[in-house]
Amino acid sequence: MNRSHGKDQQEANTILMMLKEDPNSWTKVDAILQFSNLSESKYFALQILENVIQTKWKSLPPVQRDGIKNFIVSMMLRLSSSAEEVSGNSLLLHKLNLVLVQIVKQDWPKHWPTFIADIVESSKSNEHVCINNMNILSLLSEEVFDFGSQNLTQAKEQHLKQQFCGQFQEVFTLCVSILEKCPSNSMVHATLKTLHRFLTWIPVGYVFETNITELLSENFLSLEVYRVITLQCLTEISQIPIETNDQSYNDKLTGMFCSTIKEIAQLLGPDPDLASVYKGASDQDQKFISSLAQFIVSFIKEHVQLIEIAEKPLTDQKKQIAELHNYAITLLLNISLVEEMEIFKVCLDCWCWLTSELYRVSPFIQPSMLYGIGSQVRDHPRRNIYRDHLSRLRSIMICRMAKPEEVLVVENDQGEVIREIVKDTDSIALYRNMRETLVYLTHLDCKDTEMKMTEKLASQVTGSEFSWKNLNRLCWAVGSISGTMTEEDEKRFLVLVIRDLLGLCEQKRGKDNKAVIASNIMYVVGQYPRFLRAHWKFLKTVINKLFEFMHETHEGVQDMACDTFIKIAIKCKRHFVILQPAENKAFIDEMLENLNGIICDLTPPQVHVFYEAVGHIISSQIDPPLQEALIDKLMELPNRVWNDTITSAGTNDSVLEDDETIRNLLNILKTNVAACKSIGNSFVHQLGNIYLDLLSLYKILSEKVSKAVLGNGEEVLKYPLIKAMRSVKREILILLSIWVSKSTDTRLVLDNIVPPLFDAVLFDYKRNVPQAREPKVLSLLSILVTQLGQELSPEVPKILEAVFECTLEMINKDMEAFPEHRTNFFELVLSLVQECFAVFMEMPPEQFSYVIDSVVWAFQHSMRNVAEIG
Repeated sequence: MNRSHGKDQQEANTILMMLKEDPNSWTKVDAILQFSNLSESKYFALQILENVIQTKWKSLPPVQRDGIKNFIVSMMLRLSSSAEEVSGNSLLLHKLNLVLVQIVKQDWPKHWPTFIADIVESSKSNEHVCINNMNILSLLSEEVFDFGSQNLTQAKEQHLKQQFCGQFQEVFTLCVSILEKCPSNSMVHATLKTLHRFLTWIPVGYVFETNITELLSENFLSLEVYRVITLQCLTEISQIPIETNDQSYNDKLTGMFCSTIKEIAQLLGPDPDLASVYKGASDQDQKFISSLAQFIVSFIKEHVQLIEIAEKPLTDQKKQIAELHNYAITLLLNISLVEEMEIFKVCLDCWCWLTSELYRVSPFIQPSMLYGIGSQVRDHPRRNIYRDHLSRLRSIMICRMAKPEEVLVVENDQGEVIREIVKDTDSIALYRNMRETLVYLTHLDCKDTEMKMTEKLASQVTGSEFSWKNLNRLCWAVGSISGTMTEEDEKRFLVLVIRDLLGLCEQKRGKDNKAVIASNIMYVVGQYPRFLRAHWKFLKTVINKLFEFMHETHEGVQDMACDTFIKIAIKCKRHFVILQPAENKAFIDEMLENLNGIICDLTPPQVHVFYEAVGHIISSQIDPPLQEALIDKLMELPNRVWNDTITSAGTNDSVLEDDETIRNLLNILKTNVAACKSIGNSFVHQLGNIYLDLLSLYKILSEKVSKAVLGNGEEVLKYPLIKAMRSVKREILILLSIWVSKSTDTRLVLDNIVPPLFDAVLFDYKRNVPQAREPKVLSLLSILVTQLGQELSPEVPKILEAVFECTLEMINKDMEAFPEHRTNFFELVLSLVQECFAVFMEMPPEQFSYVIDSVVWAFQHSMRNVAEIG
């Protein structure tokens, strides 16, 4: 099988599969294991035997079961009898162990009551047997306690757990004996690995009422071979939940922590540079640093109250605990500088928890603080313990700040270039945790945070630490603490930051440098809406600067300007529509008068962001006539092109077969979608101007697509022009979906929107070939049902008649084809059931049965979202 190729290999594989499927093949296993010289053949034989144990074991006669068991045990003892046997048969021995564990799961304790005693006794005979037995116990622990719920019945899993706990004394005694005597490195290491498995479930008495914590923390950390696994064992002990107030347990934990940190101090010295050490370290040493971080974090999060010594005066013992606690925090700060993201996340988890705890012990400023009395009055004793450490932590958080959510320009399934906000990446989760930590740190000591940030900024200005990465991280950190200071402090701090950044921009040469600095200025400004709302002239200057940046062709600057503009527009929208002091007109009027000049250099996706931003501003105008006038001004440019195109198409619809015309229509529709998204219900004023033209365009393009499919087959749907036409149809549906979802006038929708819409859309959907049907039709219908509720009931039969049967035929062949149609279809059925259930009661039984079948079909899906809808 493994030594041949092509046809011979295929034939060999077929023979092996036939042998494996033969119900009596297991009877040949002993012969294969005894007489074969190939380890692959033996491994294959053990696979056959493992399958029999898992599926037929209980049906075998006791004599055969005992025979198999004894054969496996004797072979296992033979292969683990010496170092030579173990090294030559390691893979086979591991498979034998797995097979034995499967037998144990079936027979122990009822048919093999002495299993634990047997394995403990045999461990005393030979070092290599002992090591292998530890591996078996580790595997059994894994099978029962880690994966028991996946491959055992609940009753069986519970029974095995009780048996293991009940007979654990012998195993524990063996482990302790080995750790006390240390007969050989390999045996001790195997015992520590097995103990690490046990520590997740053994009764707490074995840990806190024996000498195991002392053994681990005092004896094995000094030796490199044991360090990592010992720290992992100590981490597990730190995480054991203790449901008693027994002081002796607390003393054990405190003693374990002190002994461990003492050993680590002797190993690493007073203030080790672990970030530099990690870079040049071996794999083993890197694992040690990672395991050390996990131990300190686990102990602090679970038992920090045992090692925080705040009261004075200190006894010698408490002084020592306080010093070791202080050293552990210093180590964790040093580890936080290691350039390995997974290690940093472990540390960050602790810092986020600790800072929130310190904030909660005294979250409010004492009245005395407001009158300038020293901060000592405010500080809780716990905070004083960490004062210097938190100051250093602020510097670490600032210099390692993660990137906030970003906007990517991507191509969608229709081949269109769109802007997409990335929200759920590791980077965003990291940013949120770091921001939360930095916010707590600022609340704990605002002045120190400000000082650290201004020091870092000064280093950028002087050039001693200037780099794009450092500047970006500093500005992300500055932006993350928005709202944590008093308004006066925030104003002073922000003015200083912006002044220095502007000075840096003047000082640096080169477009790249200036673009990076400008982006950071705009990012910081956009993060402080409270300051902007309080200072109109500054806000106006910022917006005008953003409009300048919208003409800057340097990569990324226009995106940054648009993103900052929409962020500010959302947070300060009302300030743009009211008449500000010393101004002749509201800023929105000024903006709309110069609209073409502002957006002339932007790409279409950037224009859509701009329109959405202006839509937010217009939505804050509460006077309807004024709001309508603003909408007219905003949509004047796209409406002009729209009207010209629709007029030309009315004369000769072949203009709609021109690529550029279709692209322009698509762009105009996306502009309408962007504005509608933010303006909301009031967008009806603009929709009224183009609604009938939208439906006419939808019908014409549907005809053209259908005609192309009839003439050239479904392959034509892949042509760029046809895809663009379908994109226009899709965008029309998206525009209507968004407006209907935001509409507040159900009567207007029912009387003026629904009748012409159904005439244009439903017939087209039903008659089209499956590949040409627009899934957005189904989601638009679902939104209509949800918004209009029972008032739409008279139209429900028409909806079902048009979309139900033809869509079901598309998706009932399998559970994967047409995923978007599938999801939208079941969402439509769900909304109909929730909002218009009475209609189903009036259906003929045969039709109603069809609906029930579709619901059953939904929850049989492996696609989670579809199954949940069902």
